[in-house]
Amino acid sequence: MHLLIVKTSSLGDVIHALPLVSDLARVRPQARIDWAVEEAFAAIPRLHPAVAQVIPVALRRWRRSLWRPATWGEVAQARARLREADYDLVLDCQGLVKSALVARWAQAPVAGPDRRSAREPLAARAYSRPVGLDRSLHAVARNRALGAAALGYSIDGEPPRFGLAAGSVPAALAAQVAAPYAVLLTNASRSSKLWPDERWTAVAAALAGRGWASLLFWGSDEEGERTRARAAGMQRATVMPRCSLPDIAAVLARAQVVVGLDTGLTHLAAALDVPTIGLFCDYDPRLVGLTGARCTSLGGVAVQPEVAQVLAALDRLLAS
Repeated sequence: MHLLIVKTSSLGDVIHALPLVSDLARVRPQARIDWAVEEAFAAIPRLHPAVAQVIPVALRRWRRSLWRPATWGEVAQARARLREADYDLVLDCQGLVKSALVARWAQAPVAGPDRRSAREPLAARAYSRPVGLDRSLHAVARNRALGAAALGYSIDGEPPRFGLAAGSVPAALAAQVAAPYAVLLTNASRSSKLWPDERWTAVAAALAGRGWASLLFWGSDEEGERTRARAAGMQRATVMPRCSLPDIAAVLARAQVVVGLDTGLTHLAAALDVPTIGLFCDYDPRLVGLTGARCTSLGGVAVQPEVAQVLAALDRLLAS
């Protein structure tokens, strides 16, 4: 059986679909599993050993340059690559019009959330096998339920397994990870997700008291400036250079603990089975909270976790 997963973005959403791959590999061990994903996040499915091929798409970039002939050439190449693979079934986990479009490019039967459970109901019209999903389920559970319903297997009693295999830390970062360290993920895509700087400073001080340095990552130039300013007030804090996703994964996998906002990298740390504390300031963690054996989610909609809560959660995670 040749299967295609369509989950294009964002980083956290892509990570939430990884347990579906593990389920498919368990119940269909001879199946070949491919994944169509936004080019910026292609490194994540490649970290799962059961993913045979990753097909990058560039919907975000293409949308900004529809007038360029080169864009339509790239679109044609992506369509041809999906069509030539001869898939038996496509699983569109995204439930958006854009993901349904990519799924249809494969010219194979497509399973996806039905009209009542898709994030964009119009997308369901593209699915030959619509599946009703409980919208109150966590995103990981929804993805797994889609695969189970489409292929007729059970996930009852089977915990989610992300299956990631992080690589080695590159030599350029060896000095920063030579001693025990924690990772603080202080940036997020929306200002409503942010946590006050003075609380980060207090957490870094507590980590320094345990003998751990704090490593901070950033993405854009603007984030880099804010992160350097934030780290200037912290004890034993190091702002990391701009890193690729595989390099960040390698650093996260070796951390003593990760404390992060509701962002894709925090979900990545939890998926790597690192002790991880997720700080949710504007979203319900019951729907998109951290999933894993050694993680916890604090806060919620318009509820910012207190420093004392974070330190107590740290003690609980390390004790267990």
